[in-house]
Amino acid sequence: MTQIMGLLPFILMFVLFYFLLIRPQQKRQKAVRQMQSDLKKGDKIVTIGGLRGTVDAIDEGTVVVKSPDGSRLTFDRNAVREVLESSSTVLDKA
Repeated sequence: MTQIMGLLPFILMFVLFYFLLIRPQQKRQKAVRQMQSDLKKGDKIVTIGGLRGTVDAIDEGTVVVKSPDGSRLTFDRNAVREVLESSSTVLDKA
């Protein structure tokens, strides 16, 4: 019985870490993976380097981004940080 009471703080600490740190991080990673897999041509995006542009072409692992000055840059799909405006939203506004 005393051994269980001795381990109880460690078990409680692990459960607390799981619900406060590990689980929310897993949810964020899942959301980012979903966003990166749902990229479409015409989406306005921001890369992890801060480049803003529009998706011009998509391959399995790469994305070609057209910047506002007209240049086209190829990035790894994982380099996309967020989608500012989806191409379906752009089409709905037109």
